[in-house]
Amino acid sequence: MRVLVVEDFEVLARTIGTGLRREGMAVDVVLDGEHALENLAVNRYDVVVLDRDLPGVHGDEVCRRIVAAHSTSRVLMLTAAGTVRQRVDGLGLGADDYLPKPFDFAELVARVRALGRRSVTAVPPILDGGDLTLDPGRRVASRAGRRLELSPKEFGVLECLLGAAGRVVSAEELLERVWDEAADPFTTAVKTTVRRLRAKLGDPPVIDTVREAGYRIGGL
Repeated sequence: MRVLVVEDFEVLARTIGTGLRREGMAVDVVLDGEHALENLAVNRYDVVVLDRDLPGVHGDEVCRRIVAAHSTSRVLMLTAAGTVRQRVDGLGLGADDYLPKPFDFAELVARVRALGRRSVTAVPPILDGGDLTLDPGRRVASRAGRRLELSPKEFGVLECLLGAAGRVVSAEELLERVWDEAADPFTTAVKTTVRRLRAKLGDPPVIDTVREAGYRIGGL
């Protein structure tokens, strides 16, 4: 899952970004609405964690533009203003969810994951394919009942492939969904991660390489 965090209080923004990365998400962090719109123009995000009270381009305007562009990104709006009227106003702008500050980080993670499952096509909370089972919320993956010890990137790649339900996922898409904007587009990180993931999944092999197209979970 790829997330854009838009928050002008830098300490909070970096803290949210670090915490979500620890949950296995690919996260980009910006501190104002203008940079948020620039990122949204070139990257596809599953969820945008959007502070409402931004300097320059207000969070309300960022939300409006996301909705107007018919973006598949889901918006979780944050604000220190927590009255019912203000929450209703925020949702009326097109936000998908609303979380008043201060908030519990575990709740933020749960809401981001719930919104991520609604991005593009509905994704079930537990992913499975053949004898593979993956629980994104608990960060647990297993094969034939055997728990897999996966790195965050390996887990993210497997999550993307299972979520694609047999569709071929290109290396470029995996780089975009599992890594972040700091990733080098010419890196061999995807190929290396897939190789390590295959080794951990064991036999019989379940990740197919589709020549000049990408990867998919076989048999789905």
